[in-house]
Amino acid sequence: MPTTPAAKTNPPADDRGLYGGYGGRYVPETLIPALEELEAGWRAALADPDFASELNELLTNFGGRPTPLTLTERFCPSKRIYLKREDLLHTGAHKLNNALGQIVLARRLGKKRIVAETGAGQHGVATATVCARFGLDCVVYMGVEDMRRQRPNVERMELLGAEVRPVEIGTKTLKEATSEAIRDWITNVETTHYLIGSCVGPYPYPEIVRELQSVIGRESREQILAREGRLPEAVIACVGGGSNSIGMFADFLDDAEVKLYGVEAAGAASLNSGRVAVLHGARSLVLADEDGQIADAFSISAGLDYPGVGPEHAALRDSGRVSYLTCSDDEALASFERLTKTEGIIPALESSHALARALDIDESLVVVCLSGRGDKDLDEVLEQLGRRS
Repeated sequence: MPTTPAAKTNPPADDRGLYGGYGGRYVPETLIPALEELEAGWRAALADPDFASELNELLTNFGGRPTPLTLTERFCPSKRIYLKREDLLHTGAHKLNNALGQIVLARRLGKKRIVAETGAGQHGVATATVCARFGLDCVVYMGVEDMRRQRPNVERMELLGAEVRPVEIGTKTLKEATSEAIRDWITNVETTHYLIGSCVGPYPYPEIVRELQSVIGRESREQILAREGRLPEAVIACVGGGSNSIGMFADFLDDAEVKLYGVEAAGAASLNSGRVAVLHGARSLVLADEDGQIADAFSISAGLDYPGVGPEHAALRDSGRVSYLTCSDDEALASFERLTKTEGIIPALESSHALARALDIDESLVVVCLSGRGDKDLDEVLEQLGRRS
């Protein structure tokens, strides 16, 4: 089963890195050479069979791909809901797909130091993991509020040898962590690769992350055809910055009969209530006021607590190809409990948003991207459930 990006891709962005007017490079002049170097390295890697071979070996024998497609039995008996089990990937989430691909790319570019941002901590853990695997220096920026909510992942990163730098400004969550990671990259651009965790940021990052996460959709397509003999009626995934969902959707975009749903946290719904603005080097839909000042986002899920979204998602919303729904904290908690008690699978709070909407969409043969496992969220969930009791 192929797991790596194709040797040649046809990116939906134009030659300026724009997806229907979204995306681009809104960065200081000092970063333009680094982005051009990154794009050239990415194109060369895609054309090099050795890149695909190395990444495939790592994804298979280190990461544990392909991940299973699990049919739920009791979660929703009236439907056939399959879970794409990214929670069973090494480190416990889809983030490793991207981290492995970018670390191979960074090594080809001669970068010895890696910086990253993290919200829920899974991208930070994945980045720390691949840096440990290859012996590279690793610095991860994380808001102190997210450090509180995701303490097990902070401990994992530190055990793996990463330096976790707390960010204490603003909302003390993913937005500020991303800003600090970018500042670090600007200062140390000659030696450092910024291993961004989602399909956001200046071009070519949205394309790189999409292609590295598209393994999720390719495997899902093959697996559902093998199990059901047909394509699903719907594919659904949660959306924060949007990496698991853009990877999940990638192999189904040309299948008009497959309905695609992205699910945002109600308090961080850039695609449903945002406006066009620039955030972290790209133009997209962002929670912002009329003057373009970025507004605060909130979600019980640290991984969805981001006021923007990847530019390709914004273009897919405008085209109508993907329908973007919202989910409240209470609904996510309810689906978290329901899957845990009916299937013996503890989902991440991020994935719980997609699970909630899978219950009430019209389609009956559904594939849900279970983007990660929920052990990182147990303290937060138990605290919230205690408040409700």
